[in-house]
Amino acid sequence: MSQRDRYEPGVPCWVTTMQPDVEAAAEYYGAVLGWEYVDGGGFLTAQLRGRDVAAIAPIAPGFDPPPDPAWITQVSVETAEGAAERVERAGGRVIAGPLEFDIGRMYVVADPGGAVLNAWEPRTRHGAQLVNEPGAWAMSRLDTADPEGAATFYGDVFGWTTEAFGPATLFRLPGYVGGEPEQPVSREVVAAMMPAREGARWVVDFWVDDVDAAVARSERGGGTTVQQPAATPVGRSAVIADPAGVAFSISHVVPPAG
Repeated sequence: MSQRDRYEPGVPCWVTTMQPDVEAAAEYYGAVLGWEYVDGGGFLTAQLRGRDVAAIAPIAPGFDPPPDPAWITQVSVETAEGAAERVERAGGRVIAGPLEFDIGRMYVVADPGGAVLNAWEPRTRHGAQLVNEPGAWAMSRLDTADPEGAATFYGDVFGWTTEAFGPATLFRLPGYVGGEPEQPVSREVVAAMMPAREGARWVVDFWVDDVDAAVARSERGGGTTVQQPAATPVGRSAVIADPAGVAFSISHVVPPAG
């Protein structure tokens, strides 16, 4: 397990799912991932063992057209304005913001391929307090038809560098020490990237004790299975979608021998 209280600028720090029915989503994720909830006033903060792990929020009004249900990744930044300016200089766009909250402020932005994420300037909430354990968020992955362009964009905006890892590309933040000591990749890794046929989107991954059992819980709760459980270079994973159609991956990671 891994407890966190702070996130350095440039490190993904939080995930929120935007849902048409917050209570229905809470019931589903509670059954699949074991979450309990605290009412945040219009949204729910998901917790494991009393520590914040994610949020479930209603789809925000005022967008034309309204956004689809989705999982959104937040990246910690020193200043929200500075991040928004870098996004635009690098060829991305600002969708909304600044959005002001007691816990922080943010811009909703998109990379040149259209993948949406939040640039988060923390006040009192720095991010997930528990990561890299069953039921918690582990990492976000960018699926994009333009890996080279994405590498340049995220390098310009967040200072990320890239490293090949089989068919995937790893995003690294030089000098950062995160993750877990036993993980099979550098602890500088902050995200991953995979080539896609078209477009771009960020996908979130949660760890579970048993991938097959989690898939069964998802299906009982009205979810669908997008990719059946299968072995990966680091363990076992599957891609599932909640009842609103929001896809995410679940993984069971096996530490390397020795």
